[in-house]
Amino acid sequence: MVTHNSPSVPRAWYPEADYVVGVDEAGRGPLAGPVVAAAVVLCKPRPAGLDDSKKLTRDRRASLEASIKRRCRWAVGVVDVDQIDQLNIFGATMLAMTLAVRGLCEQLGTAPREVLIDGNLTPAGRRPEWCWQARPIVGGDAIEPCISAASIIAKEHRDRLMRDLASAHPHYGWERNAGYGTPEHLAALRRHGPTPHHRRSFAPVSQLSLELETLS
Repeated sequence: MVTHNSPSVPRAWYPEADYVVGVDEAGRGPLAGPVVAAAVVLCKPRPAGLDDSKKLTRDRRASLEASIKRRCRWAVGVVDVDQIDQLNIFGATMLAMTLAVRGLCEQLGTAPREVLIDGNLTPAGRRPEWCWQARPIVGGDAIEPCISAASIIAKEHRDRLMRDLASAHPHYGWERNAGYGTPEHLAALRRHGPTPHHRRSFAPVSQLSLELETLS
């Protein structure tokens, strides 16, 4: 799934063959919920105070997200738990990034000069098999503003999805832990079992599912 905007920003701010995209993901590690990637082309002047989303307060992230969405170009790719379990989390993350970048390119009508990706993705430094020039940057969400912006969009988008899922599955504390394996989440998982939004391919969930099958 791809979500994107079409802000009323002068196209002159986005040189047709010379724009750079920042990409980051949210949700590689949780036991539940989708993985989300965002792709951003910054406006000029860019929003002030961009940084790694994890270093920002919730209020500051929300404020920056609104500014980025209002003034810049962005797209979000979402890959659900079924695809995560089919592809593995690395493959699902690559798919989410591909969806996000493709959605942004469709908005702008041309390919970017370069795509900057946070981290080196895997210990082997693998990157998506794209037609776009891509460069992983370790710690990029703190040092490359376009990646910082993508990290903010991705985290805020995923956190909202998890809060929505929490309303239907209130036992797991997803509105607080975003699906990560916190003690609260693990205790609820043992007590109530997995939901359709849990990642069966992740060890804590698969082991519990096996135990429940054995007991039954």
